[in-house]
Amino acid sequence: MLKHENISIFVPNNGCPHMCSFCNQFQITGKKRQPGIKDIDDAIKNSYKNKYKNEDNSQDKHENKHENGNKNIIKPQKIFRELAFFGGSFTAIKRDYAESLLSHAYCYIKSGDIDGIRISTRPDCINEEILKFLKSYGVTSIELGAQSMVDKVLFYNNRGHTSGDVRHSSGLIKNYGFELGLQMMTGLYGSEEKDDLFTANEFIKLQPDTVRIYPTLIMKGTKLHELFNLGKYIPIDINKAVEICAKILNLFNFAGIKVIRLGLHSSDGISKNLIAGPWHPAFKELCESKIIVDKCIKSIKELGYEKKPIKILVSPKSVSKIIGQKRSGIERIKKLCSEVLIEEDYKIKDLNFLIKEHKQT
Repeated sequence: MLKHENISIFVPNNGCPHMCSFCNQFQITGKKRQPGIKDIDDAIKNSYKNKYKNEDNSQDKHENKHENGNKNIIKPQKIFRELAFFGGSFTAIKRDYAESLLSHAYCYIKSGDIDGIRISTRPDCINEEILKFLKSYGVTSIELGAQSMVDKVLFYNNRGHTSGDVRHSSGLIKNYGFELGLQMMTGLYGSEEKDDLFTANEFIKLQPDTVRIYPTLIMKGTKLHELFNLGKYIPIDINKAVEICAKILNLFNFAGIKVIRLGLHSSDGISKNLIAGPWHPAFKELCESKIIVDKCIKSIKELGYEKKPIKILVSPKSVSKIIGQKRSGIERIKKLCSEVLIEEDYKIKDLNFLIKEHKQT
C-alpha cells in the first residue's frame, strides 16, 4: 500500500454556514488567521526539510544493515503527498479565495513537489459543478464532515444537513474519481451508542477510502459548553468512549476501510480550552489495546489455556498495545494465566497474534 502524507493548512471556520454545537475551530486548532499563498509555500518547504531529514536517517539505517551483511535491504517507500486544507468547509468559502489557494497549490502538483490536494467540507456543499471545479485544480481527495447518519442527532447539534446529503455527496465524489473520506463523531448531544454504531455501519455501506473518528469534546465557548453548564449534556467518560470506538474501529478494520485518525490530535487549543470529555493524547492506542486484549482473553478461554503458562506472539508494533496503558492490558491477561510471556514476531501483522502454551523448563 502506498504510504500517504498530508501537508496541512488550516482554514478555521471559513465557509461554515452553521455553528455546530461542538464547534469552535479557533480554539481547537489555535489558529484564527486565514491562510494565504505564503502559508502554502512555507508548509511545503518545511515538509521537504523534514522529508530529507527522515530520508537521511533512513539511509543511515540501510547502510548499517548493509555493513552488517544483511542482504534484505528495505528500500525507502514511495510517499503520496497531498496538500490538505482542513478546518473549514472549503467548498463553501468565497470562490475567488478558494481559487487563489488551489491555483497556487496546483503549481506544486505540476512541478512534482506534491501529488495532490485534499480538502474537507460539508455534505451539503457538494455538487457536480463544484466537483468539476475541484478536479480542474488537481484536487485528489475530499473528506466530508458527516458526523452522524442519524437525522435527529444532526438536528440537535445544528449541523444543517441530513444523512441523505451525506449519501448523495458521497456517491457524487466517488463517481468523479476522488478519494472519499468520511468523518464521524461519537457521543454527540442526543446520540446513544446504538446511533454511533449505526453511523459506522452506514459509512461502511458508502465504502469510503478513509474514515476519521472523533469522540465529542466540550470546548470553551460552544453550545455544548452552555448545555454542559445547564446539566443538559453530560459527555461520556474515557472508558465508555474507548469501548464504543473500539467496536467501531473493529467494524471498519473488518470492512477493510482505513481509519486515519481516531481522536483529536494534541494542540495548544485543546490544552487551553477543553472543558470536559474523553480526550487522551493516545486515544487510538487505547482503542487498539482494548481490541487486542479482548481478543486475547477470548482466545485463551476458547483454547483452554486458563491457569496455564502461555506465550503471546505479536507484531513489534503491537507490544505496547497488548501491555496497555499503565500495564492494564497485560494485567487483565495475567488474571487468567499462571504466566504470560510476550514475544515479538515480524511475520504477524496489525492487531493479530498467536497464543501458545509455554512449556516451563
